Amino acid sequence: MEYKEILETASTHLASMKGQIMPVLEVARPNDIEYAKHLAKVISKLSPLVGNMIEYNVCTELNKLEWLNNGIWRRQDPGFPDTVFDGNIYPIPGIEIKTWFPLATEITARFKDSIRFFDDDQTNVALVAWLPEFIIFGKPKIIDVWVGTAKSLAMARDTHYNNPPDYLVFEPEDTTDRTSNLQQTNTNGYKFQGTKNEFSKALEIVKSWGEGYSVYDYSAEYQGKIKQLLGSFSYRLDTNFAKIDRIEHLELEAFKLRVLNTKILNHTIKQWSKIISDSNSDITKFVDDIIKLTQATSV
Repeated sequence: MEYKEILETASTHLASMKGQIMPVLEVARPNDIEYAKHLAKVISKLSPLVGNMIEYNVCTELNKLEWLNNGIWRRQDPGFPDTVFDGNIYPIPGIEIKTWFPLATEITARFKDSIRFFDDDQTNVALVAWLPEFIIFGKPKIIDVWVGTAKSLAMARDTHYNNPPDYLVFEPEDTTDRTSNLQQTNTNGYKFQGTKNEFSKALEIVKSWGEGYSVYDYSAEYQGKIKQLLGSFSYRLDTNFAKIDRIEHLELEAFKLRVLNTKILNHTIKQWSKIISDSNSDITKFVDDIIKLTQATSV
């Protein structure tokens, strides 16, 4: 098997997991309305724990497939990508697993890895959207799965953010001579913080680079140019840089919309999110509906 065939097979299987119940834990059905209301307000706190469990379970799922003795899927945590095909295939296929709890306000996961590590398209990214099967209780259920190339995600990120002199995207330093635990793979973003006059001066410098100055480039020459800007003017490190929710990847945006419009127990996920997160709303009726609907389902 070639690395692209392995990656395609694995990615197709991940996408087919839509609707699957994950046997990682279960939140018991509430016995009364007050406890159900409490669950509705705190269920999102399970997101990091369940997300991590789902990531591990995905690796187990991939190893149920037949790989013709070429290897097995293995977790590497920490490390990127967090799921790799350990065998005799090169370049090594990998999938970075991200999870999304869509009752939250946004996808909190980030994607900071440099595009220069994806020249062979050997890495994909999977975003797994999940919720408890009955909104506030039950086992985690996969609502939908998006799989795309890491290269396309990195390209969308760099294109979205890079806008010199206002915003600079920096590649990681060359750390190939360091041990694996000291390797740097993450990009970083810096936002201009100077005065209007300073911005005008910085813009003149950028324009002097010639046509296409605003097009992102990870080459040493381009990185050297924006490094000069960083050294000459005031910039701040953007701590919100590379949030997946903000990089405007077209396929991913379509996926987000599809998930939020998915209907569960008579309401879309977007509607449930608003109902649960609105501190001024009385969610008693909605919680009561959940309990009644699920009781009817279990009869």
